[in-house]
Amino acid sequence: MRVWKFGDDVNTDAIIPGRFLTIYDPAELAKHAFEGTRDEFAREAREGDVVLGGTNFGCGSSREHAPLALLGAGVRVVIAKSFARIFYRNAVNTGLLPLVSAEADSIRDGDAVTVNLAGGYIEANGRKLAVEPVPGFLKEIVDAGGLVAYAKNLDEVETCSTT
Repeated sequence: MRVWKFGDDVNTDAIIPGRFLTIYDPAELAKHAFEGTRDEFAREAREGDVVLGGTNFGCGSSREHAPLALLGAGVRVVIAKSFARIFYRNAVNTGLLPLVSAEADSIRDGDAVTVNLAGGYIEANGRKLAVEPVPGFLKEIVDAGGLVAYAKNLDEVETCSTT
């Protein structure tokens, strides 16, 4: 997986500019991902690439368009030192895996990384870098393809009864 490295405080407006919020198709959104910030991303990102951020990745608005644009570009994992809470939750809800690593900034742009969730690390430049554990239920949501797909597979539980 190839890394696209960004810095601290990457705003959702940088991930997908507001003028594209009328688009809901991830593949179409991907054509505009990081437009005006890093234009080559939309042209060159490939399936399996990883976006790497510093602290507070995904700050700004609460739009789900940002993780959808990354998914449309083939990104399945975002690694950062920390995430804005709403982006973290939107990522999980749409099926994008957010991983927190205190050592994320030691990875360089263009590096190849391997994610080993079971081992609790990512490997880059021959080094194993710890990642915070992903709670099982969040991983299940991501693996299902997001919250809606996950919920469709839940058994319905009757909560009201007549007496």
